[in-house]
Amino acid sequence: MTDPVFVVPDLIAQLAAVGETGEFTLPAAEAKHASVKRIRQGEAVVLTDGSGTGVAGTWSSTGSTVTGQRRVDEDAPRPRVTVVQAIPKSERAELAVDLAVQAGADRIIPWQADRCVSRWTGKTDKADKSAKARSRWEATAVSAMKQSRRLSGAHVGDLLTDIADLPAHLAVRPWGQDEDQHEEQDTQDATARVRVLVLHEDAATPLRDVDLDVDEVVLVVGPEGGVSDREIAAVTGAQDGQAIVLGPEVLRTATAAAVALGAIGVLTTRWGR
Repeated sequence: MTDPVFVVPDLIAQLAAVGETGEFTLPAAEAKHASVKRIRQGEAVVLTDGSGTGVAGTWSSTGSTVTGQRRVDEDAPRPRVTVVQAIPKSERAELAVDLAVQAGADRIIPWQADRCVSRWTGKTDKADKSAKARSRWEATAVSAMKQSRRLSGAHVGDLLTDIADLPAHLAVRPWGQDEDQHEEQDTQDATARVRVLVLHEDAATPLRDVDLDVDEVVLVVGPEGGVSDREIAAVTGAQDGQAIVLGPEVLRTATAAAVALGAIGVLTTRWGR
């Protein structure tokens, strides 16, 4: 997919109202973005709701609508990959999200690890600070999704403050479907095989030796100070949880997920879609 991508959150509702060959209205921010990109009348574009549903169409002369041509739903990858990203310092936070989404992350869960220097929760205004920080991550994820011509991957989950609570966060399904697909997907999720991998420089098992024939891989990426012994124990003590090493180099927290996603892309069928 090489055509420019624009996000229309209510795309499924518009599809139901006008059909795949109707006129679709973009949010004001996306219409402005198209103007900045100098999209011209008749140029091919793709609309997405950010959850895998898309419509290919052409830009209209109004500057805010697209004439649909066909629906272009994105095939779900196997395995799906969730990145549990420890909060990096300063500008590296957005960099970590940007690189992970470009490399194919299907969702990102922000994690306030034991050794994180940057923290979204503090003594005052905890909820407000967390909401603002998550909003920045979401904006970065959407931008990266559009830049990499994806129809999904911009989902940022709630803040995880204890790795032991990870199962509850994984149970929140971010992958969107039409209403008539929900029951079927719920059944699939209940029986899905999930492998949780925590990246650790002292681990004995390299990623290439891990069985990736699962429905979902969860990559746990620690902070600059490393993953604590307590957190390693929490992951490896859970079913299908293990510590792995990517290679001989020690990567920054902002780049580790992207490198791991590239390796998973080669070791599985994700990059063959």
